[in-house]
Amino acid sequence: MTALIRYQTALLLRSQRWLAPFLLYAAFLAVGIRPGDPVLDSLGYAVAGLVPVTAWVVRICLVQEPPAARAVTAAAAGRARAHLATILTGTLAALLVGVVTVLAVTALADRRGLTPLAAGTAGLTAAAVCVLTGTAVGALTTRPLIQARGWSLAALLLGSLLALVTAGSPARTTLTALTTAARANPVTVPHFWPSLLLALALATAATALACRATAWRS
Repeated sequence: MTALIRYQTALLLRSQRWLAPFLLYAAFLAVGIRPGDPVLDSLGYAVAGLVPVTAWVVRICLVQEPPAARAVTAAAAGRARAHLATILTGTLAALLVGVVTVLAVTALADRRGLTPLAAGTAGLTAAAVCVLTGTAVGALTTRPLIQARGWSLAALLLGSLLALVTAGSPARTTLTALTTAARANPVTVPHFWPSLLLALALATAATALACRATAWRS
């Protein structure tokens, strides 16, 4: 699996397709976050953008490999295993960006009595929830479940929006908790473990379905 992830990572870096989602995410952060803003509000804004970014990067990873190369990889490692490695590559890339973002926001924002460890832990956990939610969206909105490019992009955008606004979604629950905690007096650090477990379950189920569908289409 490690070799497959390294291979997919090399493809992603060489393709430069990662530039579009990550540069737009950087612009999103630059518009909405200023040094000295309340840390939990800033973290909520930052991690919200990770849902569509992760879904987009996962989709890029799933469509970047030429069909001939994909067939060779599938023959060598198995279709389901190769598909899993591709999804994991997109997830890890988005998670890395999320970690860097959370650390930067925590360092620059106004923590208002929160320790750097408390704020950073809350931000990293919230980022993990949003990345996992985005992974589920990305895995379900591209091949092999949705083959047509136009429908795939529309489903990705709709799925990302629903993940952020639908009641019960782990991403929305996390963002609501951050906003509520930021306005509490005194400021408290919310706990995201239920949301993290739910996001992990959703991402696992979506990935398993996509990998199984890949095997069925062999």
